[in-house]
Amino acid sequence: MNFRSSILFLILFLSVLFSSAQQRNFQNELGFQTDNDAYLAQGSDRYYTNGLFIYFRHALQTDTSNQKLFGKTLGFEIGQKMFNPQSAFIPDAYYVDRPFAGYLYAGSSLQYLFKNECALKLGVQLGVTGPAALARQAQELVHRTIGFYTPMGWQYQIRNNVGINFMGNYDRLFFRSGWFDLAGNSYANLGTTFTGAGVGAMLRFGEFNPLYHSVSTSGLVAKNRVIKEAHQREFFFYLKPGVNYIAYDATVQGNLFGRGNDPQEITKKPEPFVLSQEFGGNLTAGHWAFNLAAVFKTREVKSMVRAHQWGSATFLYRFN
Repeated sequence: MNFRSSILFLILFLSVLFSSAQQRNFQNELGFQTDNDAYLAQGSDRYYTNGLFIYFRHALQTDTSNQKLFGKTLGFEIGQKMFNPQSAFIPDAYYVDRPFAGYLYAGSSLQYLFKNECALKLGVQLGVTGPAALARQAQELVHRTIGFYTPMGWQYQIRNNVGINFMGNYDRLFFRSGWFDLAGNSYANLGTTFTGAGVGAMLRFGEFNPLYHSVSTSGLVAKNRVIKEAHQREFFFYLKPGVNYIAYDATVQGNLFGRGNDPQEITKKPEPFVLSQEFGGNLTAGHWAFNLAAVFKTREVKSMVRAHQWGSATFLYRFN
């Protein structure tokens, strides 16, 4: 197949994809998300270096007799996060500017979507940090599979800690005018792995639906099939600046209840305030939704030689 034929095939494929984007709603959603700093093509392998997540969401109710509530969504997820120092190849403890750590968890959430375009999500996660999170094995497997260098330094990682974490997220629309809108968001975490809070904003540009039925709030699933969406599909770009307060982070500080007796474990003290910026794009068409994003954060630990950033890709499939 030559280049011209490839272009024609791509145009045909996109035409079929968009033509299937009928004004229809689905009760369930299955999703996969992958994060990695290598996605930004900077050749880095540092700090928050990899994340893998699987999501399932189910619409409990939609458009009830409640005059304020649009719908409720029940969600489940499993995931793993992996953290390195300035490299995954650390020949000496001197170079550990941010601890090696892994976080493996399972969680559930309940989200309330309101007709005035507010969204409240409450969730809980049960997880582990340390060797039990299997981050070392995952990184070694990936590096071996794609022919990268062999990681070194995981003997310094955060030790095992069982965590339970409660979290809440709140979004609210502030302003909308045609192809542009602005919403505020906030969150709070309380637990033995993460404790902190943050505030930020979300600016969307393009074709988007109200927050109660948008990929922006994980609100794509709905029981009622006659919802009048603003658009049959969503295609927009967004910016999400934020300020985060870190009260406790087990992937940096280790066990909340003490270090234990492992002399090789290296812990650090986190910076109390971290700034973040995320920008990306979303496409929702038919059964499918896609997100591509880049995230930038200031230093989480004062000793880190650089700020850090990573890329993220999310793929969602909706069905009944």
